[in-house]
Amino acid sequence: MTDIQTWTLVFVILTFGLYIYIAYASRVNSTSGFYVAGAGIPAPANGAAIAADWMSAASFISMAGIVAFAGNGYGGSVYLMGWTGGYVLLALLLAPYLRKFGKYTIPDFVGDRYSESARLIAVVSAIVVSFVYVAGQMAGVGLVFTRFLGVDTTLGVIIGMGIVFFYAVLGGMKGITWTQVAQYSVLIIAYLIPAVAVSYQVTGIPMPQIGFGSILNELNALQTDLGLGEYTGAFASTNMLNMFLITASLMFGTAGLPHVIVRFYTAKSVRAARFSALWALFFISLLYTTAPSVAAFSKLQIIEDIQGTPVGNMPSWFNTWADVGLITQADGSPISDLDTEATLSFTDVVINNDIIVLASPEIGGLPAPIVGLVAAGALAAALSTASGLLLVISSSVANDVYYKKINPQATEARQLVVGRIAMAGAIVVAGYLGINPPGFVAQVVALAFGLACASFFPVLVLGIFWKNCTAAGATAGMVAGLATTMAYMLWTIDIYGNSDGIFGIAETGFGAIGMLINFAVTIAVSQFTTKPSPVMQELVEEIRYPGRTSLVAAHAEGHLGDVVGREEEDSPDTGRTDH
Repeated sequence: MTDIQTWTLVFVILTFGLYIYIAYASRVNSTSGFYVAGAGIPAPANGAAIAADWMSAASFISMAGIVAFAGNGYGGSVYLMGWTGGYVLLALLLAPYLRKFGKYTIPDFVGDRYSESARLIAVVSAIVVSFVYVAGQMAGVGLVFTRFLGVDTTLGVIIGMGIVFFYAVLGGMKGITWTQVAQYSVLIIAYLIPAVAVSYQVTGIPMPQIGFGSILNELNALQTDLGLGEYTGAFASTNMLNMFLITASLMFGTAGLPHVIVRFYTAKSVRAARFSALWALFFISLLYTTAPSVAAFSKLQIIEDIQGTPVGNMPSWFNTWADVGLITQADGSPISDLDTEATLSFTDVVINNDIIVLASPEIGGLPAPIVGLVAAGALAAALSTASGLLLVISSSVANDVYYKKINPQATEARQLVVGRIAMAGAIVVAGYLGINPPGFVAQVVALAFGLACASFFPVLVLGIFWKNCTAAGATAGMVAGLATTMAYMLWTIDIYGNSDGIFGIAETGFGAIGMLINFAVTIAVSQFTTKPSPVMQELVEEIRYPGRTSLVAAHAEGHLGDVVGREEEDSPDTGRTDH
């Protein structure tokens, strides 16, 4: 076993052992603890958990690779702008009000705000979004195990499934939350240490956010010499229309992601939810402001290592990743097919986006323990998000389908059993998707954002800010947005040979179009269908203002009917809709 494999194994065992211990110490026996951690997580810890939930394998593994290669610098900024901007949108527009509304899940909000039919559509949407998203996470787990431990991809995904199963099923949201706090600590240390080291090594500046600016001119010149567009050139790899649509899809999709929104229900109060968002933004910024520097440093070093070098003299990092098929010739053929005396140009090879962060310590010549730490960080990023997504699937099935629709008399113990069974089933499906992903990690994740953008964002915003949004309108809007977006994605992801799409719109950007369709259908149908009850209209207005009225409190605690009855006895004007 090589030094890298040994150190990777050491860090994996240590971190996995920590996660299992935290899960055991945080085990729960109530639905409140299983779904929302008893709504008792302090704001800083909740912020770290949100950041870990948010920074998935796509952020840790793929984003720097997209900026470096697929996005060619400027084009990759759609992910930075979309994901970061979307989180600000979520924190300001949705999270505090949804927390005040007081339900466990997005389908729970949709069901109470609109109707049971709308709840069912929301459940289907949440499950579809979560499964597409989790496929990228499990694919990332398999990638790390394959490269750093020499384990078959299938076995690596199965190991990851087993770990997630243990701490998610045992501790529910409480176990997941405290495990994610630990996972954030692991992933951010693993990301920053090599970035700081390489920045200092290349530029003499230990702060990568500043250091990488000094190499951009050199990188632009190298790419121009290779016949490529400038690294910082606008629209070199993505046209203006797709830049706009992909950014919008990622941004509004972020604000509709069920596994992120549910995090704000774990806060102690509405005020704590707001501070959780502030802490999360700080924790997220540490990685997101570092990713562009990792991309720039890695690409510069990769070009210098490959350009004009004979195949037989390639650095060890190149050979290692070529051996597992993640570096190939431009036509997809293995590098091993080339004669060892053949001289390569950077444009002769294709480097998978997903290897940049994982390979950066090796490319920079850093010691084996750092490489092993990065591998453990990548696993932490993938598993933290996977567990949050799987809990969304579990709670949607157990709370929104079984308890709310099938067996309203079910005891808490029975609900927990159903939730844990649903979690186990979801993990099996997630494992299959991880072994057979439909694309590279960030591409798969971007599709999930598009689906969330097209299905959830409009009904959440309108449900909070427009009291006359109707159940029929919300249901029709979700169906229209989700169906058109899914149909377009299937039509354009090379399955049916229509990869150019309509007007060249990328499948990762069509979610923004689906969102506009959702808004239009919801608003149009709401004009001609039965308005919400006067009490619901009043509740919608009250959740937007400071303070906790008796109506809001009663709804959050499930006693809205009692308050309505008392108000009807006390005042004949309870049904008014103006204030």
